[in-house]
Amino acid sequence: MMRKRIIDQDPGKASAAEGKWLDVKDLAQVEVTSEDEAFPIEDAFETYDGSSGWRASEPGKQTIRVIFDEPQRIHTIHLYFQEEQHARTQEFLLRWSPDEGQSLREIVRQQYNFSPDSSTEEQETYTVNLEEVKVVELTIKPDVGGGSACASVLRFCMA
Repeated sequence: MMRKRIIDQDPGKASAAEGKWLDVKDLAQVEVTSEDEAFPIEDAFETYDGSSGWRASEPGKQTIRVIFDEPQRIHTIHLYFQEEQHARTQEFLLRWSPDEGQSLREIVRQQYNFSPDSSTEEQETYTVNLEEVKVVELTIKPDVGGGSACASVLRFCMA
């Protein structure tokens, strides 16, 4: 008999269902440049579909820095952004460091166009092979055109 299993086609849901995501609240300290009280940073690290995610309290470039208590091995990073109201081009930069952040190494820099009529979500799952990770940093420029959008991330998971 063939061994088989049914997998979910959404990589974020599949990994969350299997319990592989790191529990950031128990493993790290998180720094943010700003935070809307209704959308705290801890919500971005929740892996269930009902999470409201994180949102900045002010427009402009924002940074989320995860500082692990002990170095971690990371093989997957999942980011989920959602914008349903404003057309804009967002850029984000994802970096990591084996030390306390003195030497940040780029994982990916990407731009995405949001449009309320057609493109309201961006989900990215990156397969990486990072050893001895002490810091993971996500910098979001919510509107490269200089508009007044506030940065947000619905889900930020690592395994």
